[in-house]
Amino acid sequence: MATMAMGGREIAEMQQARPSHRRMSVAERNRELYEQQRARRRGPTPEMFFAKHIDNSRIVKEDDPERRREMRSFTIAMTMFFLLTMVYVWQHFSAIEIGYRVEAQKTQVEQLREVNRRLQLSEAQLSDPGRIDHIAKQLGLDAPQPGQVVRPDGMGGTTSVLAQAQIPVLPTN
Repeated sequence: MATMAMGGREIAEMQQARPSHRRMSVAERNRELYEQQRARRRGPTPEMFFAKHIDNSRIVKEDDPERRREMRSFTIAMTMFFLLTMVYVWQHFSAIEIGYRVEAQKTQVEQLREVNRRLQLSEAQLSDPGRIDHIAKQLGLDAPQPGQVVRPDGMGGTTSVLAQAQIPVLPTN
């Protein structure tokens, strides 16, 4: 009841002070309220503060098996998630790398085909019998006489060789 009476008295004081606070600035009003609170709070005795040193070095945290089980499950789940993500990323980058290699090899195959086509064309031009005959006549060469041509495989000259076929022998059991 005393607090209600005190509260009623403070409300009455504030209602009386209300018209005057409209003329005051906000900073002045805050300063005035702070001074009123400080005067009520402190009272006749000064405030004293003491430092209290707390030593928690001897406190041992109690083991919680349920929390440990939850953390173990969470760690396993996150590890599996991380591993699956890394496998996916590895496969993705490997597929991209293989795609680049395939494209590079396709380009290389096309270049080799073009080189092969040019070499075949050059071979055809160089092995043309008319061209060879023309160059031979310019150098003063004539057709070879019989026995004048020697082959590197040892088969040349005047001896003729007939083809022979051998019948394979089947092994008997």
